[in-house]
Amino acid sequence: MKRTLFGTDGIRGVAGEFPLDRRTVFAFGHALGTWAVAHRPEPSVLIGMDTRESSPWLARCVAAGLMHAGARPRFAGVITTPGVAFLTRSRDFVAGVVISASHNPFADNGLKVFDHSGLKLPDPDEERLEADIFRLREQGGCGERELPVESGLTEAYIDFLASSAPALDGLSVVVDCGNGAASQLAPALLRRLGARVIALHCSPDGRNINLACGALHPETLRRQVLEIRADLGVAFDGDADRAIFVAPSGRVVNGDGVMLLCARSLLAAGKLAGDGAPVVVATVMSNLGLERALAADGIRMVRTPVGDKYVLEEMLRCGAVLGGEQSGHIIFRDVATTGDGLLTALRVLAAICESGLDLDALTADLKIYPQRIINVRVRRKVPLEQLGAVQKAIRQAEQSFGDSGRVLVRYSGTEPLARVMVEAASEELVERESARIAAVIHSELGA
Repeated sequence: MKRTLFGTDGIRGVAGEFPLDRRTVFAFGHALGTWAVAHRPEPSVLIGMDTRESSPWLARCVAAGLMHAGARPRFAGVITTPGVAFLTRSRDFVAGVVISASHNPFADNGLKVFDHSGLKLPDPDEERLEADIFRLREQGGCGERELPVESGLTEAYIDFLASSAPALDGLSVVVDCGNGAASQLAPALLRRLGARVIALHCSPDGRNINLACGALHPETLRRQVLEIRADLGVAFDGDADRAIFVAPSGRVVNGDGVMLLCARSLLAAGKLAGDGAPVVVATVMSNLGLERALAADGIRMVRTPVGDKYVLEEMLRCGAVLGGEQSGHIIFRDVATTGDGLLTALRVLAAICESGLDLDALTADLKIYPQRIINVRVRRKVPLEQLGAVQKAIRQAEQSFGDSGRVLVRYSGTEPLARVMVEAASEELVERESARIAAVIHSELGA
């Protein structure tokens, strides 16, 4: 069944418009509540949200739908996505709902669902839920229900993070919370552990989430790290499931660098598990330099499609404990079931404390191969393997690279675009081959 509501990260759209209009969101709550009641009598479902101006009314619509189906909604208020995942699996919740559009602008929002294991719902469950949402939507139900915030829920999540973190006495850390869900949590957590914290963009007003700040915009963070000579800078996105870092030199370190240093830390401790050998799971977007650096340490890297859901699925399949995305979603499967920016920050800080080295030194040998991504607008999405001229252009590029480059061509899941990603040892090769492949796609399918 082709899904029209659920993507790789739940339901997402413009708040107030289908599928995030009140009628559809109420139907979502009703359908999820029906699913929950089928799994357990008198079930409780957790709701958490980010700081967008639309999140409170969306939470009220979800709560009303849940109650209409006989489920009991409980409200954590503003909390990170991984916070909801943790509480759902560690407490007596049949499911957890996060109201967030992650790194998107404030006008967007979304609905993500976790089951009691802390995992996103499997595809068959999402398909059944989607069918129920459309059926219930036609019945025309709607409504909102106010819920009190249970502050102890957020405190339990922070206690969990702090319980396994090292003392950070003396470390100076600049934190950019992107005016999102981590705005209160991250500074408080790091100060509790003894760090000297300089907090940026921690004043959400409903519309400034991710606005020229946070994980997608580390420029202000970088300037502050350099100005005060901080030991580290870390930026989160709107729901804090990803983290991007700034080293003392001002160099931005993304998820690839984080996976490298965390893999080495786990390997040294004898904890980097895998199917017969140490494995790290990354996506097709991770740089070839990461694969080479891991291989030099005897660590195999397995690639998946883009999306932390696919990363986790592969981690479970091959027994890996570490995986993630270049964008900063990092999964530590020994303690978590989803990317967690706060946990990632603590693991990076732990590696710094244990090694006595700064972030520059810990990632110094990560050679980043030049990479270019070109988006080509297309009239239709013909299977790429059916396009002989495109396949020929890809083969020619791969032959010119040898084993020092790669090509990835894929369609966007949400837009009429073909994405051409080329990575190679030289900028000249990257520019030439990416432009050539994009030109062939435009000739075949260009809008």
